[in-house]
Amino acid sequence: MTESTRIDFIYLSEQDMIRAGVTDMPACVDCMEEMFGLLYHGDYRMAGPNSDSHGAAISFPENSPFPDMPKPTADRRFMAMPAYLGGSFRMAGMKWYGSNIANREKGLPRSILTFILNDADTGAPLALMSANLLSAYRTGAIPGVGARHLARKDSRIVGIMGPGVMAKTTLAAFIAACPLIDTVKIKGRGQKSLDSFTAWLKETYPQVTTIEIVDTIEQVVRGSDLVTYCNSGAVGDPATYPMVKREWVKPGAFLAMPALCNIDDAMQSPDVRKVVDNTGLYEAWFEELPKPAHVHVPIIGVKFMDMIAEGIMQADQLEDIGKIVAGDAPGRQNDDEIIIMSVGGMPVEDVAWGTVVYRNAIAAGIGVPLNLWETPVLR
Repeated sequence: MTESTRIDFIYLSEQDMIRAGVTDMPACVDCMEEMFGLLYHGDYRMAGPNSDSHGAAISFPENSPFPDMPKPTADRRFMAMPAYLGGSFRMAGMKWYGSNIANREKGLPRSILTFILNDADTGAPLALMSANLLSAYRTGAIPGVGARHLARKDSRIVGIMGPGVMAKTTLAAFIAACPLIDTVKIKGRGQKSLDSFTAWLKETYPQVTTIEIVDTIEQVVRGSDLVTYCNSGAVGDPATYPMVKREWVKPGAFLAMPALCNIDDAMQSPDVRKVVDNTGLYEAWFEELPKPAHVHVPIIGVKFMDMIAEGIMQADQLEDIGKIVAGDAPGRQNDDEIIIMSVGGMPVEDVAWGTVVYRNAIAAGIGVPLNLWETPVLR
């Protein structure tokens, strides 16, 4: 019997993605935990020579002879983020990423994202997805996995820098991991973003009975059980990145950093545990970037790589959350240890959560069927 050459796939709009469960944060945290286990055991591939690259980005020059070429304004880039993930997922996929901070003046998100999921055998498309929510929830879920293993179980107070989308999903994941949370401290730049965040928080998590707007980064950190910096800002001078000072940090605090961050000398001490989502990701970045690398990528894990290169930190002091999730390294060991985790973002996360959402959509009949071809013209 001749097999059919017809290829169909589905398109999932943002509303379709919501109906298929993309905003189910507890499920997303579980999914990311499973993904980290596969990452630790090596059942995945990403781009680059070490198969751990964040992706490939198009950037633009300061001066171009072509007047219509885009200018290198803040967050102005196009980026492809491909990956394969094995285990129960066994899928390939790629997030396509267009970004320009000036989008906000047009009422659009800074980044506009789509994701395509492919059959790992034939390479045929299975789904084309709206991916802003996919990306936001998988990013936020990573601090949730960290909190599940590294935060104190009695954590109640969260300190947040930057009350945007990333802060919402990170807080949702913290609450999924630490259900006793009842107090949130927030620092933002503008009243509009603060008002929007607090309104969302009151509606979504009524168990948070204390919401405090603070004026300084120190107030965000001091006294908090969980801390996250989710702010955007200019890249290029680590002295301007939001700082964490050891004197501010409560014994037993867990800090999850998916955005710009720097640490003082006391936080660099070996008794502060330093965890990353994937050491290979930071090694790939470090290989690709001029030095010091933290100048160019403001994620704290890149600072860790600079510290190793400068002899400030030993490579074996850097811990992978995947090893902790797999049970081959300890989670939190006592109530006083301070742990800071870097969150860099990886396309295997999009493949993992995209696969779950796709399978939900197929089971529920959600999405618009599209046809690639009945029979390919060229073969």
